Amino acid sequence: MAKRRGGFGGGAAPGGMQGGMGGLMKQFQKMQEDMATAQEELANETLEVSVGGGAVKVVISGHQRIQSVSINKDLVDTSDEEWLNDLQELLVLAVNQAIEQSQTKAAQRMESITGGLGDNPLLGGLLGG
Repeated sequence: MAKRRGGFGGGAAPGGMQGGMGGLMKQFQKMQEDMATAQEELANETLEVSVGGGAVKVVISGHQRIQSVSINKDLVDTSDEEWLNDLQELLVLAVNQAIEQSQTKAAQRMESITGGLGDNPLLGGLLGG
C-alpha cells in the first residue's frame, strides 16, 4: 500500500512557486521602501486650512501634527458679546478640517503605493490599511 503524502512538506512547490514567492517578496519589499519614503515626505509636507474668511488659519503636517495656528485679529469682531465663542468654534472647525485634509492626503499617497492592498482582508492589516 502506497503512503499518502500530506501537507506542504519537503520539496519544491509546484509550478515554480518558489521563484514566484521570491518575486512577490521583492515587490513587497519595494512597496515597504516606497511607503517609508512617502511617510518621510508626509512629515515634511504641510497643508494650510483657513476658516471664517481668513479669521483662523491652521498649518498641519502630513503626519497630522499642528505646525501653527494664526488668528487675524482684524477679522474677529470683539465688539460682539459672543466673539470668544465664535473664535473657539472657528478654531475647532479649522483644526478638524486640517486633520481631515491631512489624513485624506496621507491615505491617497499610501493608496498610490499599495494600489488598495491595505483593504485586503487576506493581508490581515500588514500594510496598515
